[in-house]
Amino acid sequence: MKADIGLIGLAVMGQNLALNIADHGFTIAVFNRTVAKVDEFLAGPARGKSILGAKDLADFVAPLKRPRRIILMVKAGAPVDEFIEQLLPHLDKGDIIIDGGNSFFVDTQRRFEALRDKGIHFIGAGISGGEEGARHGPSIMPGGSREAWPHVKPIFQAIAARSEDNTPCCDWVGDGGAGHYVKMVHNGIEYGDMQLIGEAFDLMRKGAGLDYPKLARIFEEWNQGPLNSYLIEITAQILQKKDNDGTFLVEKILDAAGQKGTGKWTVINALDLGMPLTLIGEAVFARCLSSLKEERQEASRHYRWTHPNRKIDAEKFCSQMADALYASKIVSYAQGFMLMRRASVEYKWNLNFGSIALLWRGGCIIRSRFLGKISEAYGQSEKLANLLIDPFFAHELTRCQGSWREVIAQGVMLGIPLSCMSAALAFFDGYRSDRLPANLLQAQRDFFGAHTYERTDQPRGRFFHTNWTGRGGDVSSSQYSV
Repeated sequence: MKADIGLIGLAVMGQNLALNIADHGFTIAVFNRTVAKVDEFLAGPARGKSILGAKDLADFVAPLKRPRRIILMVKAGAPVDEFIEQLLPHLDKGDIIIDGGNSFFVDTQRRFEALRDKGIHFIGAGISGGEEGARHGPSIMPGGSREAWPHVKPIFQAIAARSEDNTPCCDWVGDGGAGHYVKMVHNGIEYGDMQLIGEAFDLMRKGAGLDYPKLARIFEEWNQGPLNSYLIEITAQILQKKDNDGTFLVEKILDAAGQKGTGKWTVINALDLGMPLTLIGEAVFARCLSSLKEERQEASRHYRWTHPNRKIDAEKFCSQMADALYASKIVSYAQGFMLMRRASVEYKWNLNFGSIALLWRGGCIIRSRFLGKISEAYGQSEKLANLLIDPFFAHELTRCQGSWREVIAQGVMLGIPLSCMSAALAFFDGYRSDRLPANLLQAQRDFFGAHTYERTDQPRGRFFHTNWTGRGGDVSSSQYSV
């Protein structure tokens, strides 16, 4: 029997993706480094399905139709390179290797270029949706060798999630590392979304004194309106889950967050490209801060804060919180698309931002109602500099900003940290300011380092230096940015 595609790596994501592919009428060959896992899979979930098991790589490659299509669902980093090297002796020119893991886009670009020189096509496919998405329909963001896309498109679009209009949440993103880059930014936005929801939960729980059943109902209500999203939906479910002793489970979960690096990669890349990804940066640092559990416990004994007696109207406050969360989420997505816009120029990818928003409408972790509005915004203006300038989002932020400020003020006075909401508002206020104190900063840089400055009464691009003390010289530093 011939196989349409092969898959290496039978952890949870790999198994579910293989089952998804088989369910859509394709025959798939599978292999795992620990061969016993192949036998367990075939005897268990894969029993009776069009799935072929292999004992070694030669056995795995043999039934694949040409051009051979092979998906790697292995841990990012060295394991991807190791399997590529092991596969190469079994492949011919024109065959296709697909990395479906969470690889760093720089590694994907490197692999794409190295394999191109050998005549092998390489696709870095960002896959979002977790194990449930892999099984029933993920969002897929493929990029790499454009010539390979027609050969994998029918399979990828068949197994992908579908939006409300039945469009597959999978389309070609761009060359080289573009697919994994877009997935990286998706994950960065995911970090921001999760932290924002956590901050809203914390302030309503501690500040407004709401219990878990009430909080769950609020999140369920929010999921019926502009805040509709997968993360809001599952938060409502989480807050209702009870432990075996009848207490709410979330109360027993240790407040020390983990992370696997994609959020960090997003922030580091933003720094490299000079993009102010402040909210996602704070989300990453919030996880780092949460991990200092023992230090935080010690500090809590040193710094008691008796806040003023602030009587909170819970119903009004929750309405304001909905607006504050919505506005902050808009900023989070705006920053993510800002970064992709800069990367598209820097790496010559020509990304289609409206299309990317559509890829995220189903299957992925950050799927939400207003992604359709983001697609509309870029559909109306391909050269849109920032979502905050789009009329729809400008109207929404203007409508929400009063509540946004009230909520953050409450958090400050109650001593409850709102690192991402505050960062979102600070970015908004900075972005809408036609004058920032960077003029003083430039004067300071010129004072101590002769770094020069531009003038408001002269054309952009002309630089000046002042001998501020009368003791310095007229020589200035050269201009450069990092």
